[in-house]
Amino acid sequence: MIIQDRDIPRVILKLQALLRRLPLNHPKIQVIVDELNRRSAGHKGEEALDYPLSLLDPKKYLIFHGLRLQINNNFFQIDTLVISKHFILLTEVKNLAGSIYFDPVFSQLIQMKDDQKIAFPDPQIQLQRQEMQFKNWLLQNGFSAIPISSLVVISNDKTIIKTSPDNNNLNSKVIHRHLLPMQIHKFEKSHQYENINDKEIKKLVRLLKKKHVVADHSILERFNLSPSEVREGVICDTCNHSPLVRKHGAWFCIKCKSKNTDGHIQALIDYQLLIKPTISNGEARKFLNIESRFVAIRLLKSLNLPADGYNKGTTYDLTKLTKQNPHPNPIQKPATTK
Repeated sequence: MIIQDRDIPRVILKLQALLRRLPLNHPKIQVIVDELNRRSAGHKGEEALDYPLSLLDPKKYLIFHGLRLQINNNFFQIDTLVISKHFILLTEVKNLAGSIYFDPVFSQLIQMKDDQKIAFPDPQIQLQRQEMQFKNWLLQNGFSAIPISSLVVISNDKTIIKTSPDNNNLNSKVIHRHLLPMQIHKFEKSHQYENINDKEIKKLVRLLKKKHVVADHSILERFNLSPSEVREGVICDTCNHSPLVRKHGAWFCIKCKSKNTDGHIQALIDYQLLIKPTISNGEARKFLNIESRFVAIRLLKSLNLPADGYNKGTTYDLTKLTKQNPHPNPIQKPATTK
């Protein structure tokens, strides 16, 4: 049973919003495109686990995706966590094409693709650190004696996995995704006794859901950008012109003459992702490029947003917009500069 779904990471939504809101000739466009492509590939790799995980008995296994927990002052994230009465499994998913070589001497992973070699830190080291952090987290929260297993899962079935001849244990720690159900069954056979009962599992699930913290770092700070560099206004879906003009209850594009009625929703989502989670009437008028405070009030109230304060001091909570529209933009290849 899936307890926590795999959502599109907020950092991807923020990168998409940033690409929408920066001029195409901005000098940092390409580095942002590269970052989005890398993170999108990682998310796609994690999604590739959905099918093999669906083959597991939902009554026996509880699944968390993208779990992020805090231990002392540090956060750690688990791509997929599988809980059973016998053991708990942590997975680290890698979406790498071509051929990959696990170098046990220098603890690195070397990808060979298109006659190029790229070195990465060995994901087994990262997984060992996550396993240690999760064990400490369980102990701090009153859980002990639960066996922990971990796997590096290669999501691309065509990827060739290599290592040195003396690295005989690699296939017990690194697998292709289609082998995941079989490996989980092997873990269960090696842990024949139940180590956690139904009551304890329910307690653990409640605690994991309560302690999960979504990463929400400023994407502008990440790329050393200022809010003044962000394009304001409603953006035309057809020709990318901005700002659109508000007339007779709709948004009009003076460039291509197209119109829509709800362009302000995406603009406010972008504001929440890039600027801050709340907005006042004055800030909404400036960002949406409208003059009338009454029009701004109607637009904000029509979205049934939680509000705080009175009169001119009222602020509206925009986070509800992303909850209503968890995937406002499908992951796709971003536009590049011309």
